[in-house]
Amino acid sequence: MVLRTITTCVVLWSLTVFVALSAEDSSKKTAAEPAAKTGWKMLCDGKSLKDWAVTKFGGEGAVKSENGAIVLQQGADITGINWTGEALPKKNYEVALEAERLDGNDFFCGLVFPVGNDYCSFVVGGWGGGVVGLSSVDGQYADDNPTTTYTAFDDKRWYKIRLRVGEKRIQAWIDSKQVVDLDTTGKKISVHPAVELLKPLGVACYATVAGLRNIRIRDLTKEEAVEAPPK
Repeated sequence: MVLRTITTCVVLWSLTVFVALSAEDSSKKTAAEPAAKTGWKMLCDGKSLKDWAVTKFGGEGAVKSENGAIVLQQGADITGINWTGEALPKKNYEVALEAERLDGNDFFCGLVFPVGNDYCSFVVGGWGGGVVGLSSVDGQYADDNPTTTYTAFDDKRWYKIRLRVGEKRIQAWIDSKQVVDLDTTGKKISVHPAVELLKPLGVACYATVAGLRNIRIRDLTKEEAVEAPPK
């Protein structure tokens, strides 16, 4: 009888410890999840162009939704889509998407985005295929300003693109590599006139065929809005 009682107590104690440790592990896992994985709002359904319009550049190529992506055909010279849905944040937000160059030799993602009351564009693969940067900073385009870098891009490969607009900073990543980290204090931010029609938010390609998918946006937390995130 005594042995049975002791055995029962040991089992109950073991279960209590197991539940407590499991709860602790679960709490740690939740706390460790990065904010970037939460709060996203999808801007495309992968099936249609709902809330998007084909931008009337003149000479634009065809645009269609297929296989979960939006495909921009090559135009003469720019093809793009611009947001027509509900109002989106102008500051303290992050926008992300995946883009690929299916054919051609120039930018396959020209992302136009708001910066407060101004606008800017993030160019991926421009000026012959390799330039990455913002257009414009103090009147200088993506090929010749402090954000200019050069990257070789493979055709028919999806690249993860993420852009963040904080209180005084614009940052951007391609896959896991940070490619833009600009303190906007005292700088004039403007959009390249060639893609101004993409406002308030839009994506275009130049002399290429491009695929776009998983376009999404989220608000930044107060801490993210004023601090640079981990690189």
